[in-house]
Amino acid sequence: MTSNVKTVGILTAHPGKEVQLRSLLEGLIGPSRSEPGNLRYDLWTVPSEPVVFVLDELYVDADAAAAHQASPHYQHYRAKVGALADRRALGLQALDVA
Repeated sequence: MTSNVKTVGILTAHPGKEVQLRSLLEGLIGPSRSEPGNLRYDLWTVPSEPVVFVLDELYVDADAAAAHQASPHYQHYRAKVGALADRRALGLQALDVA
């Protein structure tokens, strides 16, 4: 049995880099949602902290998540994000999901 792969990325823009970071993250949405095996790819922000962005990703399995990380749009993101933000990625395991 395969299980879904859930990742939540939390990105905090470096001072003055909020607009560039948002643009970079928004550029991931369309291509990521179009990937085979992608079930969800959403971008959130924290209203009280507009420099914080949250990526909410869900893939059908580990192979789909790995394909996403090998994609050209993800590689572009990886090359640029370090100059724009501090980031933390959480790989989650379902315990009770409806």
